[in-house]
Amino acid sequence: MRCKDFPTSFNYLQTLKLSVSSATEKSNQPHRVVIIGGGFGGLYAAIALRKANVGITLIDRRNFHLFQPLLYQVATGGLSPANIATPLRSILSRQKNCEVVLGEVSTIDVAAKMVIVGHNAFEYDSLVVAAGASHAYFGHDEWEPLAPGLKTIEDATNIRCRILAAFEAAEIEADPIKRAAWMTFLVVGGGPTGVELTGALSELAHHTLKHDYRNINPSDAKIILVNASDRVLMPYPEDLSAAAMESLESRNVEVMLDTKLTGVYPDFVVVETPQGVRQIPTKTTLWAAGVKASALGQQLAAASGEPADRTGRVIVQPDLSLALQPEIFVIGDMASSSHQTGKPLPGVASVAMQQGNYVADVIRRRLAGKPATAFHYRDYGSMATIGRGSAVAMFGKRRFSGIFAWLIWLFVHVLKLAKFENRVLVLLQWAWHYTTWNQAARLITQSSASVPKKT
Repeated sequence: MRCKDFPTSFNYLQTLKLSVSSATEKSNQPHRVVIIGGGFGGLYAAIALRKANVGITLIDRRNFHLFQPLLYQVATGGLSPANIATPLRSILSRQKNCEVVLGEVSTIDVAAKMVIVGHNAFEYDSLVVAAGASHAYFGHDEWEPLAPGLKTIEDATNIRCRILAAFEAAEIEADPIKRAAWMTFLVVGGGPTGVELTGALSELAHHTLKHDYRNINPSDAKIILVNASDRVLMPYPEDLSAAAMESLESRNVEVMLDTKLTGVYPDFVVVETPQGVRQIPTKTTLWAAGVKASALGQQLAAASGEPADRTGRVIVQPDLSLALQPEIFVIGDMASSSHQTGKPLPGVASVAMQQGNYVADVIRRRLAGKPATAFHYRDYGSMATIGRGSAVAMFGKRRFSGIFAWLIWLFVHVLKLAKFENRVLVLLQWAWHYTTWNQAARLITQSSASVPKKT
């Protein structure tokens, strides 16, 4: 080598050294996993990866994990929001390979493998999308302000305000026709949410509020459940549906089957029954009839070129990944996974939990160079409660109803709460309510502008 060539050769060696160093550093960098959504699916995926050599970023627009199956109890004053919500940072505080980011995802850049949150971008090697679902009004989105659904803490506290404020308005209303409208509560949808909400409403009116008012008798409240099909709890066997129907009627709930809602207005609703069109005066209409996937699912489907079903759920492969982007997994309410039965799996917590654990296992297997089998959902059973001492439960071929099913429901739901302190608080609240009928969280927390006035 000539001396005059040394500087050029030295620079080349330095550049080569930096390139090798950069490649080595990248190879030592943990596999980057970004999880969108801190619900059941996203949280279970994050926890299942706690011992894996990965770096996890969990992004959610809320700073807490919400136990949605008990939202109806917040909506009817039985529990406080803090009883069923746990800060994500608290749950994951000891998991060193996971960071929590508070923010709303605006874009998933599939080509660049980045998730955009505000002005920040998070790169990923594997992406798990578990952003959940929202309400579906079947083409009538204008109904939403008048018939709120129940998916978030904000929804629950809004419904609680509407219910309690309706009784307050009835207390000062002199016109008996208008008072009756204030004391009529109509729930749309005969699935588990609708059944549980109407049962809790009945207990609130007939027991908890029994002695609280001077000018009205809360027991005069009219609670109506409107269902488009010919029985409540359609996914359940007919005998359990019949048991739920009997329990609702014993609680003075009027169940309108084969009835379709056709109009929602501030002072009444219009329904189409087998006997004809009927107008029902009511100031409080609550929605429990349908859901659709998060809007993020539609954005992801468009960006990735993957199809979505009519409810906006992204159609996934048997391993819950996308066909054209196998590094992206979609789970929970956002995923349409039908390879197991030919029909999409139900949007329930147990499906999301199992999918979260499964996707974590697939990521670990891929990092180890091992193949993964297709996701298989194990249905451990279904439960719905109608109220105090009454529930229906199905575990395989075994079916239960009444107080035994209710005790099973209590036990399972307490165990599934995220933190020990939540379990203790909920148990104490339930024990107090069972003894006294008192639902202590009967607070109207919204501004006075939202509280109904005398008409």
